[in-house]
Amino acid sequence: MTEHQNGTGQQSSAAPAIELRGISKAFGPVQANKDISISVQPGTIHGIIGENGAGKSTLMSILYGFYKADEGQVFINGQETQIPDSQAAIRAGIGMVFQHFKLVENFSVLENVILGVEEGALLRPSLAKARKELKALAEEYELRVDPDALIEDLGVGKQQRVEILKALYRQADILILDEPTGVLTPAEADHLFRILDGLRAQGKTIILITHKLREIMEYTDTVSVMRRGQMTDTVKTKDTSPEKLAELMVGRKVLLSVDKVPAKPGENVLEIENLRVIDDQGVERVKGIDLNVRAGEILGIAGVSGNGQSELMEVLGGYAQATGSVRLKGQELDLTGKKSDARSRRERGIAHVPEDRQSRGLIMEFPAWQNMIFGYHNDPEIQKNALLMDNSKMVEITQDKMDRFDVRPPHPHLAAKSFSGGNQQKIIVAREIERNPDLLIVGQPTRGVDIGAIEFIHKQIVALRDQGKAILLVSVELEEILSLSDRIAVMFDGHIMGERMPADTNEQELGLLMAGENGSGENGGQA
Repeated sequence: MTEHQNGTGQQSSAAPAIELRGISKAFGPVQANKDISISVQPGTIHGIIGENGAGKSTLMSILYGFYKADEGQVFINGQETQIPDSQAAIRAGIGMVFQHFKLVENFSVLENVILGVEEGALLRPSLAKARKELKALAEEYELRVDPDALIEDLGVGKQQRVEILKALYRQADILILDEPTGVLTPAEADHLFRILDGLRAQGKTIILITHKLREIMEYTDTVSVMRRGQMTDTVKTKDTSPEKLAELMVGRKVLLSVDKVPAKPGENVLEIENLRVIDDQGVERVKGIDLNVRAGEILGIAGVSGNGQSELMEVLGGYAQATGSVRLKGQELDLTGKKSDARSRRERGIAHVPEDRQSRGLIMEFPAWQNMIFGYHNDPEIQKNALLMDNSKMVEITQDKMDRFDVRPPHPHLAAKSFSGGNQQKIIVAREIERNPDLLIVGQPTRGVDIGAIEFIHKQIVALRDQGKAILLVSVELEEILSLSDRIAVMFDGHIMGERMPADTNEQELGLLMAGENGSGENGGQA
C-alpha cells in the first residue's frame, strides 16, 4: 500500500484536519471516553476500529455535536472549535453518514438533499439551485442518482450516495462514515470505495468506522484502535497487519478465520417446498422456493437485505404465515393455523436468533435475567406453579450463561439497553443455543459485532453443528457466509438464484447472484 497524497499532489504539512485533545465523556458511572487524543491529517482516509462499547460512536458523536464532552478540546484545521450541535458541525465542514440512513423515504432525492438548508420561504429557487449543484457533484464524484426518484424506490447503495451528496451539498470537507458497507453488495462496496478514493484525491478528509479489517487494510492511510474507552494506538496502515490490529482491539490474539472440521451431514432436518410468503400489502416476498438443511450442516443464505430472507426466517420462527410445505424431521409444520406461532416452533425444536436483536430479540428496558428466559418461561426448571416463576433460579441461570458466554459486564440485573450490541447478541445466542434445538435459525449473527465477539459467536454456531444440529444462517456478510457455511444458497427478489459449495465459489460470483445475475449474464428468477 502506498501513502496517499492530498488533492494538491504534495504531501501535506498543514495543520491536522481534525485534532481531539484529552476528550473524556461519562454517562453516569460508565466512562465511555477517557482522555482520548487523536490527530487526522487532511486528504486522508483514517480508520477507527474497536470492540463494541469501545467508545468509537461516542467519540464521533462528540465530533458531530450529538454529545458534549465532559473534558477536552476539538480543533478543526488548527483552530479550536466549539461544536454544541450538529448544525455547528456542519458549519465547521463536517458531514456524517450514519449506519442507519437519515432520509425521508417518501421525499425525492432532491428534497432530501436540501432538507434543513432551504434558502428562503420559497422552495422552487432552492430546488433549482440544488438540482444544478447536485448534477455537478454527481459527475465529479461518481455519485449519480436520479434527483427526482423517491428514496423508497432506491436500493441501499443509492440511498447511501444520497447521504454522501447531502454532506457534500452542505460543503463538508470532513466526512465520517459509520459501518458504510454493512448492507451493500460487494459491487456496491467496491463502488463506494472508488467514490471515497476520489473524494480523498480532491483533498477531502474521511473517517471510516468499520469492524471489517480487510477494508481497513485496503483503503485507509492511518488507523486508530480503541479499547474500553481509550485510544490504544494510531499507526500507518502500511506498517501493521490484521492480526496486530485484532490484538490491539481485544487485548489478546484473535483467530481471524473460522476454525472448523469438514461437516458430516446426516438426514434432512428441514425440508421446504414451494414456500410462498405474501406481506400485509399483498406483495409476494418469497416466491415458491425449495430448500433443505441436513443434520450437522450449516446452510448459509446470502443476499442483500430485502430479498426474502427476512420473511423466510419469520415463517420458520413463527412470526409470519405462508403457503407451501415445511417439514421438520419429516413432520409438517403448521404455516397458517393455531400452531404457526413462535411458541409452537420452539416446542417443535426450532430456536431463532433474529436479525434485529433490539426489536425482535430483546426487550431493551427489561433486565438481562428476564431477557435470558423469554420464550422459555414455561420450563419446569423455573416454573414453580401455574402462577409463579422462580426468579432467583432465573437469575442463577442467567449468571451461569453470562459467565460461559463471556457477556460483559456479567450483571443479570442490568437492563438490556445498557449492554453493547455485541453483548446483547451474546445474551440472545446463549438463550437460543442452550436449548439444544434440532434447528437453529440465525439471522445476521455478527452484525455490528466486534472481532472478539465474532470469533466467540462463530465458535458456538460451529459447536452446535458438530453436535449434529441443523443451522440455517442468513447473513449479508459474504466473508462470514463463505467461512462459516458448509453449503450456500443465494436469494434475490424472493427466489433462490443458485446453490454453491464454499470451496467452489468466491465473493465475485456470489455478488453477481445477489444482484440477480443467474450466471449466464442475464437477470433471472429461480435457478
